[in-house]
Amino acid sequence: MSIRDNFSYNDMDLWLNEKRVTEIECLVPDLTGVARGKILPRTKFTEERGMRMPEAVLGMTVTGNYPTDDEAYDRAISATDRDMVLKADPSTITLVPWAIDPTAQVISDCFFWDGTLVDFAPRSVLRRVLDLYAQQGWKPIVAPELEFYLTAKNSDPDLPLKPPVGRSGRAETSRQVYSIDAVNEFDPLFEDIYDYCELMQLDVDTLIHEIGAGQMEINFLHGEPLGLADKVFFFKRTLREAALKHDMYATFMAKPMAGEPGSAMHVHQSVLDAKSGTNIFSNPDGTASEAFSHYIGGLQRYMPSAMAIAAPYVNSYRRIVRHTAAPINIQWGMDNRTVGFRVPVSSPEDRRVENRVIGSDANPYLALAVTLACGYLGMMEKLVPTPMTEGSAYDLDFELPQSLSEALSVLRGETALRKILGERFIDVYAAIKDLEHQEFMRVISPWEREHLLLHV
Repeated sequence: MSIRDNFSYNDMDLWLNEKRVTEIECLVPDLTGVARGKILPRTKFTEERGMRMPEAVLGMTVTGNYPTDDEAYDRAISATDRDMVLKADPSTITLVPWAIDPTAQVISDCFFWDGTLVDFAPRSVLRRVLDLYAQQGWKPIVAPELEFYLTAKNSDPDLPLKPPVGRSGRAETSRQVYSIDAVNEFDPLFEDIYDYCELMQLDVDTLIHEIGAGQMEINFLHGEPLGLADKVFFFKRTLREAALKHDMYATFMAKPMAGEPGSAMHVHQSVLDAKSGTNIFSNPDGTASEAFSHYIGGLQRYMPSAMAIAAPYVNSYRRIVRHTAAPINIQWGMDNRTVGFRVPVSSPEDRRVENRVIGSDANPYLALAVTLACGYLGMMEKLVPTPMTEGSAYDLDFELPQSLSEALSVLRGETALRKILGERFIDVYAAIKDLEHQEFMRVISPWEREHLLLHV
């Protein structure tokens, strides 16, 4: 369900009046997952149901630059920098808990002037995949698990990050996985987070301390993918704001600290029959269905080609390293956390597969779109998975791209994903990531200065 399911524009106006909202933040998730948009006074928001924003805002790198010499990008995005029309989705309206004056935030969809969705906008890409499921009479269900780090404030990007100081006055120096006391070190922060999430109806479930120093994980209740993507989008923004209030940073960077595990966004996924509500991954007798097998086969076949979306930055591939609590291949197994695709122990009604490949730095809309696209292709093409992995998969061969440039090359060559996710989306996305990679390659790292400066 969405945050306020089935809200109409009239319902939204009544809600804004009830909350005495004076200002509204109209948000658009760009391809990097950054919140773009405009801030409007309440009266202006009511008068202008369709705001305008340049189309190129969706085609920026994380540094705010645009590709200038990419033919595919130029074909996809108008050279005249035309406007998009933004229309607020009333089901996403919620308060901004950290604002001083009553302020609301709402996510908008992007439209061309002919009324069609801007096809390379992240929400549009996810809607496109969900429409394919609907055409088959299927309803996908997902439950994201989002890992992140709390760190001490770091105003100098040349300095390594450090764990934050908790209420004991000391920072963590050892692994505290699942430690209740380690979580309690940051009680004031997490009390605010839970209060904010409850106010925003984000449906967060459990909170645990993960393996890394200052690394946490928050789990969301299962639901429909677009609503869950909205909640993850809101949560990232909310957590960063709450952390700043408590004089620390919160980061979803995939590998923020050397020597510590990376952060993932594990996504549990199942598929229901839209009419009956039954899980198509299970047969009537409770055994695993062919659809379940084919879905896993699709993840195995297509996720390597989708890595540029699941691991979208140069830093993302520092997480995909052997023996660092992250999968390095596309194996699958029952209750096996070393594989890329884990099948948790569950009842037939709850049978699902957990994609453990996706990084926490991925755009939630695109991450859910691409993992569902892989499973969809598996079911449509009746792909057969490899035999189940019984032991550890950490010592097996790498089966995933190990750099952003390699991942982009594979993504561009995968015609099936291009067809499902959209031609223009792939062209715009790949051009942006290419430019980010070029920008990164102009930077000289401390490792290079330490080991190459005087030795080569």
